[in-house]
Amino acid sequence: MRLRVEFTTEPFDLDEAPAHALVAREVIEGAGLDAVDVGPFGNTAEGSADAVLAAVDALLRRTLDAGATRISLQVNVAGEGRS
Repeated sequence: MRLRVEFTTEPFDLDEAPAHALVAREVIEGAGLDAVDVGPFGNTAEGSADAVLAAVDALLRRTLDAGATRISLQVNVAGEGRS
């Protein structure tokens, strides 16, 4: 099964990326996921269920440790495929 994750971390800072946003980018870009799109107002990535779930676990733990006060997260089944 393939999953698609969409997330944002807060608080926002339009002048400079906060530490939690930089950590989120590092986690997602280093997770070996497909179709990674990192932006200032939202982030998406797709991959195998195992890879996405592992990335979500790391994302939650590391961004909270880096100062995130809120993480909005949505995970959708993107279809069957590489597992």
